[in-house]
Amino acid sequence: MPLSFDMPFDSLLTYQGLNPLPENFEQFWNNGLAEMRSISPNVSLVPANFKAPFADCFDMTFTGTGGARVYAKLLKPKNAKSKQPAVLNFHGYSGCSGEWVSYLPYVAAGFVVAALDCRGQAGKSEDVGGVVGGTLRGHIVRGLKGPAENLYYRHVFLDTALLAKIVMEMPEVDATRVGAYGGSQGGGLTLACASLVPEIKRAAPTYPFLCDYQRVWKMDQAKDAYWELQDFFKKFDPLHQSEKEVFYKLGHIDVQHLCPRIKGEVLMGVGLMDTVCPPSTQFAAFNKIKSQKSYLIYPDFGHENLTGFSDAVFQFMMGL
Repeated sequence: MPLSFDMPFDSLLTYQGLNPLPENFEQFWNNGLAEMRSISPNVSLVPANFKAPFADCFDMTFTGTGGARVYAKLLKPKNAKSKQPAVLNFHGYSGCSGEWVSYLPYVAAGFVVAALDCRGQAGKSEDVGGVVGGTLRGHIVRGLKGPAENLYYRHVFLDTALLAKIVMEMPEVDATRVGAYGGSQGGGLTLACASLVPEIKRAAPTYPFLCDYQRVWKMDQAKDAYWELQDFFKKFDPLHQSEKEVFYKLGHIDVQHLCPRIKGEVLMGVGLMDTVCPPSTQFAAFNKIKSQKSYLIYPDFGHENLTGFSDAVFQFMMGL
């Protein structure tokens, strides 16, 4: 196996991460889940303009933490005669849930599909952090100046868990046969969702984002998707006097620390030349997963389409 650009492959398999684990981490997320469960989500389903002969398609909204209305595409097989498996999809950073047609293969295979729009990004979900409309970027550091409970990604991680709960409680869904998948930010959210909802049976992240922030910065890879880490220090702490505090606080939303909670099976896709989400940060999360897990390694690929991995994910989910 060739070297990845950041460390030898054998070292990736044992790397345990650099970003500190907050002492109150477990209680922090238990409190978050308790807050989420106390919410009346007030789910709304409106028939979508998109039509397909074998799928019923809905614009779904629900209320998340902080009172935000969160949007997801929902697709159901027509005329299902028994409870169906389901898959949840999470999109890349600054994007949205994409086009309806991309989910039709799963519906044709008998799956209910729910695809989340992350708050304030390119989709329809609200970011109620004091502005109207999209916030586009800066989400990793959003809330750093206050208590960790105000961090943007705390709310998004809980949105993924609430979406899973809503879907699992649908009468047509077999709650024991639910999977999650996504790439980059969506890969990180896939792992977060499977961690916060350990009933998730299968999770397929592609080059997960939101892992091991301090490692990214130490590698001088705080660019592209992680650019805001460097920009935060440049603008607000050029001498890095608060560096220890910043990375400690970011530890609350570091996916690697959530991964020991996962109970479902995991399949991860990794490009060894990924300079956007460095392989070591991905393996910091993967190596903490205690459940059944495997990976597909693409030695020559960066943060790009991993040829054949979407097919592998589809086949993986067929095992639900």
